[in-house]
Amino acid sequence: MIENLQQQQRLIQGFPLLANATPEFRNDFFRSATLIHIPEGHTIASEGSECGQLALVVSGKVRVYKLADSGREITLYRINSGDSCVLTASCIMSNTPFPAIAATETEVEALIIPSRQASEWMSESKPWSAFIFGLISKRLTDVIAVLEHVAFHRMDERIAAYLIAIASQGATVSITHHEIASDLGTTREVVSRILKGFEEKGLVAGARGKLTITDLPGLQTYRQ
Repeated sequence: MIENLQQQQRLIQGFPLLANATPEFRNDFFRSATLIHIPEGHTIASEGSECGQLALVVSGKVRVYKLADSGREITLYRINSGDSCVLTASCIMSNTPFPAIAATETEVEALIIPSRQASEWMSESKPWSAFIFGLISKRLTDVIAVLEHVAFHRMDERIAAYLIAIASQGATVSITHHEIASDLGTTREVVSRILKGFEEKGLVAGARGKLTITDLPGLQTYRQ
């Protein structure tokens, strides 16, 4: 239960669905929700686990990924502030186990909603159902993009596109070859070999735990 009025107002500002909901739904929401803090590196859900609750991320970042028997990983999507996990919502509605792994990449503040309540609100609140279906639409697009890249693009093209995406964080980012491999579903050795080729072409410069994009236009052309 969330009774603090300042806290309630902060959450209303962070989640448009609450601003658009009726006062009755907001009251019900704050009665049902629990605000928790989860440390960095914590596994929130494992593959095959029961979805007994739905988490709405207030702050922080969660990575949702698949893990193969070989130990290789591939990122399906990330959950940021104001978001929730569509796979958890889907599992709640279909009463099926969680099909992936969800782990915190930073410290996370989250709202926890019991699965029974999250399911009931689907038929009782238009803003809530619109929020959930909006998640489904967005994440379906994300996952299709992952499948498209895996199926139709060479690994060097995928790494180039990945580097272009993270370039929005700045020319130099703190990232390891292992982290890139885990995100893209390949091995560290493959990533290292391709990045070495990029360095020889003057596209990037690597240091331990850091990567600097030295020629973004060249990398964009290379991706094409």
